[in-house]
Amino acid sequence: MNHNLETLLKQHRDVKVNPPRQLLIQDSVDRKEAFAAECGCLVTWTPVESTGRSPKDTVITKWPRSEGTIDWDSPNNIPIEPRVFDMVFEDALKVLGQKERLYVTDRVLGADPAYALPVRTVTDKALSALFTDNMFRPVPKDIGRSCFAKKPFTLLVLPYDKLDPNRYKELLRVDPRLGRTSTMLIGMDMDRCLGVVYGSAYGGSVKKLMFTVMNYLLPGEGVLPLHSSANEGPEGDVALLLGLSGTGKTTLSADPRRALLGDDEHAWSDDGVANLENGCYAKLIDLDPNKEPEIYNACFHKAQFLKHGAIIENTMFYPDGTFDLNDDRLTPNSRGSYPLSFLKNIKTPPVAGHAKTVLFLTADANGVLPPVARLTSAQAMLWFLLGYTSKLAGTETGITEPVSTFSRFFGQPFMPRNPDVYARMLGDKLRTHGAKVYLVNTGWTGGPYGIGKRISLTLTREMVEAALSGALANVECWEDKVFHLHVPKTCPGVPDPNVLNPRNTWKDKNAYDSRARRLADEFAAQFLKAYENKGIDPAVARECPGR
Repeated sequence: MNHNLETLLKQHRDVKVNPPRQLLIQDSVDRKEAFAAECGCLVTWTPVESTGRSPKDTVITKWPRSEGTIDWDSPNNIPIEPRVFDMVFEDALKVLGQKERLYVTDRVLGADPAYALPVRTVTDKALSALFTDNMFRPVPKDIGRSCFAKKPFTLLVLPYDKLDPNRYKELLRVDPRLGRTSTMLIGMDMDRCLGVVYGSAYGGSVKKLMFTVMNYLLPGEGVLPLHSSANEGPEGDVALLLGLSGTGKTTLSADPRRALLGDDEHAWSDDGVANLENGCYAKLIDLDPNKEPEIYNACFHKAQFLKHGAIIENTMFYPDGTFDLNDDRLTPNSRGSYPLSFLKNIKTPPVAGHAKTVLFLTADANGVLPPVARLTSAQAMLWFLLGYTSKLAGTETGITEPVSTFSRFFGQPFMPRNPDVYARMLGDKLRTHGAKVYLVNTGWTGGPYGIGKRISLTLTREMVEAALSGALANVECWEDKVFHLHVPKTCPGVPDPNVLNPRNTWKDKNAYDSRARRLADEFAAQFLKAYENKGIDPAVARECPGR
């Protein structure tokens, strides 16, 4: 397959191999893939089917030699036959050969050269190439010592072309939106280190394909991948923050007293923690420049457009040059892609020692989880497996009260291996390096969503600071027997200890008990459904609420 690609690149009349960043920006504007806003950032809009990921069109090639390493029971691991993947890859090469100009970027994933993955991206769009320049890292001088140095990954990206539905009839899924075979594919072949994004113009399709690949490859090299943010204190103490959308991961990791390694994708090896990315791909809906000044400035700071290069995707933008980040009529998933260097308080390079503290963030809209709790290693593995938060009423049609959401490892769609692998690796890291783990609930207190109120961000910050400083490590705790949690009786910076016990904040104690038991039963049902026959350590299974 790579031989055919090399032949194409040699024969094509106009190939830009690793062009300067400014050329990618200029071409993006000249070729009308985006236009420069007054502040200098690039603004673009995608077709409606490309305003977010398409999980049902995201597939993994199923080979006999590696199929046992992937959890095919997970709804996000959709198999595709090698011959069908090959058809799509060859079609992509054929279409690329007909394009007026091609762009090739050679970058890596991973700030630690010991496991940096070389990635060659070939695309017909300057904006897609610029996205890889924002999000993937420069090739280090000592790439030769990487365990992946001789196993580079090749990615073909055709964001605006579509597959022929007749050619793939009964080979790919039927898209009910189209009423026929899907014309989009985001495909990975882990064995041959090949990928293709065909028909999706969403930048996240490129980013998440590659990090799914990394989350598969790294455990095979003894490195734990994590869908997390990370920062470092002045004494070199590293914190990892894991949480789903809406739990406060980005907000809490952006601490002016701590240097940011990154906001989304990290790895924990025998040498420490390292960012996998070169940039950020931040959600922009309802972004408040007063509450999130770093992200806002990274996207919308004033600069000559050739020196900017932040990509603003699917925001509401008016002829007078203003953005309305609160308007979700195009999509609630508007995004901004920018290099880490656009942020002020960052660690360069984004590599640090072993994690001292790990925070699991949840936004419990039931109002029954404590705002902070200390976890044993077995409990940490359990909550890591479940990846719990709540989907709020009003976010989707038909949802009238909070719905429990479980996303294994706080990133289920991007963690393809069998679940016991990731859980066991986390447990080993925690025990080896003595990291303390805390569950931090940024959700509701005094009752469920609609009755109670959101836990104060000020109080949450105090609890996080107490966890990071070590002040919570030895305080007296009481045991929440419903959720198997060790809850601090006091916390520095929290004047009223009653807020630490969620039951105390409810007027109707019986209603609290009933709600807590109901949520615990949901945990037990999810664990049984997802992990009954997955080889999970019995000691971990016993920590599941409701069991």
